[in-house]
Amino acid sequence: MSEETSNRQETPEQLSDILLVLDKEKMKIQAVKSIDKNGKMETVDPTKKNQSEFMRVDKSGDLFSNFFSNFWRQLKNPTQFSFFKVPAGEAVDKAKEFQKQVETSTPEGEKEMKKHEVKAEQQKEQKQENKKDMATTQTTPDTGEYRFKPEHIDWETMNNLGLGKERLEKLNLLEPLLKGYKTNELVPVSVNLGGAIVRTDARLSLQPNEDGTVVAAIHGIRKEPNLNFEFFGHKFTDEDKKNILDTGNMGRVVDLKNYKTGEMMPSIISVDRLTNELIALKTDFIKIPDEIKGVKLDDVQKQTLMEGKP
Repeated sequence: MSEETSNRQETPEQLSDILLVLDKEKMKIQAVKSIDKNGKMETVDPTKKNQSEFMRVDKSGDLFSNFFSNFWRQLKNPTQFSFFKVPAGEAVDKAKEFQKQVETSTPEGEKEMKKHEVKAEQQKEQKQENKKDMATTQTTPDTGEYRFKPEHIDWETMNNLGLGKERLEKLNLLEPLLKGYKTNELVPVSVNLGGAIVRTDARLSLQPNEDGTVVAAIHGIRKEPNLNFEFFGHKFTDEDKKNILDTGNMGRVVDLKNYKTGEMMPSIISVDRLTNELIALKTDFIKIPDEIKGVKLDDVQKQTLMEGKP
């Protein structure tokens, strides 16, 4: 080996990888640029022109595992995305290849994408010492950070709905469900009614039963939001109905009643864009920033945003 060869240092491209991301709603491959303190990810088109803006991650296994676990925890709606780690020098070509696969799927293309795909669960699995078990066991993350525990779920009923644990894990839906979130996409559900089987698409969430078990709540698709009946004690006015149908938000804060506790909760009401189901959000959970894109908001503007007005 020559002295020149032995002293040669690896370039940044050789030492680092690039994170590509598939937005499952837009069905588009992008390169990750950054993630802000609020968990919003910024991306750029994966072109040679934008290469200097690509987020670079260390190739080292342990360093990347720690980085991606932290990245995943910060990210809002992580299940909306699939991530792929590719060598920096191949990022542009791989992005084109993956986009082609998204648009026209082939078995070979699917295999290549799976080869580069990274998941938060995988990073935890890589740290397990028992390599034999690692190959056959799906790692369940620390349940301390979740609202529900997998062992409390009524899996018999879930299996009857076609929503077994393995399927939810494969779809990357189990973790957000355990955290108490709705799925951010529609999921095919089959309901056996004895003499008939009903198949529908729905968003899912988990909710506790009085006996301590946890069951699935199925949020099916509605033709339109039901505004003719009271919603947690609120009766919709004609103006409320018009605002909801026109904009998806009611445009004002109202007191909703928690029938279990009797508590009155100042909330805003809007429509789930995937199912047309009415949803409510307590104003306590809404945080309005002091400024947006360098523009300082006054009290009137903050109140407008708080009430969901356009």
